[in-house]
Amino acid sequence: MNVIIKPLTPELCADYFDFFENRAFTDDSPYRCYCHMYQMTKEQYQAAYDKAQMQQDPGRASREVAERQIADGVLRGYLAYVDGKSVGWCNANDRANYPVEPAYDVPFYAPAENHEKAVVCFEIAPEYRGKGIATALLNRVIADAKIEGYLAVISFPVVRSERYEWDCQGPARLYEKAGFVKVTQQGERVTMKKALK
Repeated sequence: MNVIIKPLTPELCADYFDFFENRAFTDDSPYRCYCHMYQMTKEQYQAAYDKAQMQQDPGRASREVAERQIADGVLRGYLAYVDGKSVGWCNANDRANYPVEPAYDVPFYAPAENHEKAVVCFEIAPEYRGKGIATALLNRVIADAKIEGYLAVISFPVVRSERYEWDCQGPARLYEKAGFVKVTQQGERVTMKKALK
C-alpha cells in the first residue's frame, strides 16, 4: 500500500472535509468533529457555538469554524492518502500556536515559537487502521519538524489498561516506537517527547 502524506493547506480543504464527512467516523465512533476544537479559546468557542445557527445546524457551524481555521492557517496538520483518497489525519502544530486558555481541557500551549511541535490528534478511516497510516503521519511530522528547526516533538497520549478503538491522541506505543520518551504523567494522560537536537 502506497501512503502519501501531505501537509494541510487551503488547497486541500475539500480533501479534508471529504475525509471527515465520508470516512472518518463510519464505525459508529462516539466522536463527530473536524478536529478544530484544539485551536479554539473558550471565548472563540462561546462565540461560535452560542449563535442561533448552532441551534439549527451544529454540523454546519462546526464546519464553518474549521473552514475559517484552515483558510487562516490556524488548523494545521497532515492528511494521509491512499489511491488518491484521503484516509487519515494528524493534527500537528507549533505549541505556540495553540491557545493559552483552550476551550478543550488539555493545555497544549507552550510560549516559545519553533521550539516544540505538538501532535494532538489522529483520525484514521476504520478500514485503514492497523496498516501503518498513523506511523506514516507521525514520521512525516517528525521529519518536517527536523527540517523546520524544532528542538522536539511532543505528544499527549492517554494510557489505558485495555485498547480503546477511538483513541484519538494515539497510543503511547505508537510514540515509543518512534523514539519518544515519557516526560510527565497526570492521571492517565502522559506527555511524551522526542528530542530532535
